[in-house]
Amino acid sequence: MRTFEISENIPEVSAIGLGCMRLTGLKSDSEIRSLIDTCMDRGINFFDHADIYADGEAESAFGKVVTPAMREKMVVQTKCAIHPGSCYDFSKEHILKSVDGSLKRLNTEYLDILLLHRPDALMEPEEVAEAFRILKESGKVRCFGVSNHNSMQIELLNHYCDNEIKVNQIQFSVAHCPTIDGGLNVNIQNDAGCNRDGSVIEYCRLKKIRLQAWSPFQYGMFEGIFIGNEKFAALNQVIDRLAQKYDATPNAIAVAWILRHPAGIQTIVGSTNQKRIQDISKAAQIDLSREEWYELYLAAGKQLP
Repeated sequence: MRTFEISENIPEVSAIGLGCMRLTGLKSDSEIRSLIDTCMDRGINFFDHADIYADGEAESAFGKVVTPAMREKMVVQTKCAIHPGSCYDFSKEHILKSVDGSLKRLNTEYLDILLLHRPDALMEPEEVAEAFRILKESGKVRCFGVSNHNSMQIELLNHYCDNEIKVNQIQFSVAHCPTIDGGLNVNIQNDAGCNRDGSVIEYCRLKKIRLQAWSPFQYGMFEGIFIGNEKFAALNQVIDRLAQKYDATPNAIAVAWILRHPAGIQTIVGSTNQKRIQDISKAAQIDLSREEWYELYLAAGKQLP
């Protein structure tokens, strides 16, 4: 398994991570443990959580089956700051309370990474900085990041947080990559050229902030999966041909497209199917050519200027 570095104290994270949102869909503790074992056997040591996944039950399900010996071989990340259907909350009080809750549910003494889940329009960065300082000095959190933030939102936070932001998790797939579209359509008056995120890929590369891709098989905002979808017939035709060439599954090709980007974008997959996880893990061994990468991009309905 290919690995990336998040920070100096988290140097070896698998290029593919398991998103744990759907853990509670498994029927038993033994099934959850078996899924985690499959990941570890394939070199996937990264597990992504959030306090809102199944209202905290996903974290609890994970914490019930992970032993201390297993935990030391893992990189565990969780997210906080969403009050579902109500508001986003970057207050010091909420961040500290959320971390304590996640630690208890995950049955661990520390988080490797804590992400702020979505931007809070009422954020006071001084409060965030104080919460981060307390969590780091207490040993509860080793590394910090954000999710779904643009460049200037990260810049503002890092100005007050002594450059603690090391991760930005964004929705990203061959069928949903507006930050790629904007970068390719510079100085062109079309919808694809609209810069909606402040050139976040280029910014994160400059600042050495690790990008993570969520929903690597989705198009739109939870509109559906493009793999095998007749709406993306041309894309699936290319995916299937490359899957045959590389002796891989279509899902692995979709992940390989993300991993091919020189930004080193870590990919979070949310499957609870062990066979699918095994198949997807092969993506880390596939190195698509430049021509194949662009062919997939164009087949997804994109256009080059």
